[in-house]
Amino acid sequence: MTTARPTTPPDSSEQVPAVWSVGALVAAVADALRVRFNPVQVVGEVAGCTRAASGHTYFTLKDEQGQLRCALFRRVADGSGVTLRDGLRVQVSGRLDVYAPRGDLQLIVERVRPAGLGNLYEQFLRLKAQLQAEGLFEAARKRPLPPYPQCVGVVTSLDAAALRDVATTLARRVPHLPVRLYPAAVQGAQAPAQLCAALQQAYRDFERLGVPQVLLLVRGGGSLEDLWAFNDPQLVRTVARAPMPVICGVGHETDVTLADFAADLRAPTPTAAAELCAPARAELEQALQRLHTRLREEAWRRLDERAQRLDRIAARLGRPSQRLAQQRQRLLAVQHRWQLASQALLQRQRQRLQGGQQRLQTAAVAQLTRQRLRWQAWVQRLAVLPEARRVREEQRLQALQARWPRAVQVYLQGQTLRLQHWQAQLDLLDPQRVLQRGYALVTDADGHVVVQAAQLRPGQDVQVRLAHGAFAAEVRQVEPHAPPR
Repeated sequence: MTTARPTTPPDSSEQVPAVWSVGALVAAVADALRVRFNPVQVVGEVAGCTRAASGHTYFTLKDEQGQLRCALFRRVADGSGVTLRDGLRVQVSGRLDVYAPRGDLQLIVERVRPAGLGNLYEQFLRLKAQLQAEGLFEAARKRPLPPYPQCVGVVTSLDAAALRDVATTLARRVPHLPVRLYPAAVQGAQAPAQLCAALQQAYRDFERLGVPQVLLLVRGGGSLEDLWAFNDPQLVRTVARAPMPVICGVGHETDVTLADFAADLRAPTPTAAAELCAPARAELEQALQRLHTRLREEAWRRLDERAQRLDRIAARLGRPSQRLAQQRQRLLAVQHRWQLASQALLQRQRQRLQGGQQRLQTAAVAQLTRQRLRWQAWVQRLAVLPEARRVREEQRLQALQARWPRAVQVYLQGQTLRLQHWQAQLDLLDPQRVLQRGYALVTDADGHVVVQAAQLRPGQDVQVRLAHGAFAAEVRQVEPHAPPR
């Protein structure tokens, strides 16, 4: 398919319409009709009524102003109870659509009835406007259904087919769920009062016992007159006062009552109402299985993460035996360095002591040598002195000789005392003596001697040397400025 293009460009100030294909335009029009008008109810006269071999009925609905093609499918025609013929005035409910192959507008009829009920429908509209003005149909007051109710209440007639449909559905989907029945007439002059009484009994049970958590108000299909009890204003107000969520499943999908607007949720059929309040057992089992699968996968994922974390920690930590061996080697190394340091210190002190002894002996020998030289000099001087002076010098020499042993002894005692003093000082400097008085020598991992608490940090490993043995320790707390004891 080709489209003719204009020979001159369009004015830029004018909007250029989109180019549609025929099928796309028909589909867009059909979508607009469905969204804007459906569902619709139309009153008119039947014309051109034909019944096809398939059982479907096609006719035209017309009045003085226009006409509308209609299609009544077999399943709807068999349940309507109305035989269509030309000239019959009817009221139909359905949905507008476009028959794409011909582009014809048509009404798919879902319900048909004689048009004599027009006054009743006008009354329905007046009641709807009145109750809507009271705020009974507001969406804000609608409550969500509990996902897993413990009990379900059903308000309907004991003879209604809707009761069998609800019971069958609940038995199939949730056989474990208890059901409380509140019987009432669903058609006739006494139906509104009995329905209100049944609802109020359910409300009292909920306030007293906490059940039922969901209430079903159900009835099978019928005409507008048959369902009129569910348009009663008092019944609608009673439904709106419900303390628990209410599902209204009255009639077929195309049937609408005022109780539907007041309920928390409208179901197209009684069976659908039962399905809405009771999730299928198979669905719950599937959901539980999915949760079980997710939980198992999450548990395995968490276990895998913990295992990987443990592996990383183990890789950093290493085997305990290896760490103990490393600490033992470090301790032996510290002990070896300590022994070497102690031996070196003792060797230096011993060398100093030996040097002092040698210097003392050298000094003593030098002193003796000097005294001997002095005596010899005096002897030589005495040899040349006069007799009297020689006598005096000999007496003096004898006196000196008498004093000399004592002086040498005193000198040696003094030097011995000094040597003992140096020996005591050397003993005081011996680290082993310090450790024997209860002190300890602390070194870090590098073998450096710790003299200040500020050199340490919590968690640091240290080596402690005692007078007898050594051990490894871990710093728990550091007090850089601890008060003296």
